[in-house]
Amino acid sequence: MDGLIRKIIIGRDPKDAMAYYVGMRAGNGKVSAIVMDEEHLYRHQKKRYLVYLQSDEGQVLWKSVDDMPCIIEYDCNF
Repeated sequence: MDGLIRKIIIGRDPKDAMAYYVGMRAGNGKVSAIVMDEEHLYRHQKKRYLVYLQSDEGQVLWKSVDDMPCIIEYDCNF
């Protein structure tokens, strides 16, 4: 299933996990995108998610989540 990722929850127990969502404020910017790194999956057969921030300087990679248990919430249009 391909779709836009709206939210990622990182950790084994969701109530104690870290969560990031598109639009969330972080420092001087906001989370602008969360994407699965397809190249990393192809090369290493492991999932990695990239979290990008949009700030006055432009879009920058803020976090990468490598080989961790995650819950992914997609942006669904009902």
